[in-house]
Amino acid sequence: MSAQPKTRRIGGRKPRVVISAASLEHLEGLAEGAMARQPDLANRLLDELARARIVSDAKLPDNVVAMGRSVTYRDEFTDQERTVTPVYPEEADIAQGRISVFTPIGIALLGLAEGASFQWEARDGALRQLTVVAVARTLETHQA
Repeated sequence: MSAQPKTRRIGGRKPRVVISAASLEHLEGLAEGAMARQPDLANRLLDELARARIVSDAKLPDNVVAMGRSVTYRDEFTDQERTVTPVYPEEADIAQGRISVFTPIGIALLGLAEGASFQWEARDGALRQLTVVAVARTLETHQA
């Protein structure tokens, strides 16, 4: 069973998502290009983009998960924290903590603000509550 993020707060409301206009076109192209190979992930990314508030790079809040920004999230069940940086697939390097935005966790984290929580279905089927703890700028990402 693959991990299925459920990006919603307790009570069923999904947390707000904010995406930079500069990232939007690349993310839409990524999803559309993967539609034939990975339709579930592609549709999930397009759904998140469709409900996102799109802002200019200058207006993207510093506390929002974005491409190239390091994010620390906590598993509320284990109380363990993990820090990753969402990047485009061609820049992903798990050993460096750079995760592809085109993964279930990458899609789930994208656009969330510090303090946002979402449910995540682990590979063993257990539901976990994850919370965005901190967001920081770390690297520049390819914008083409």
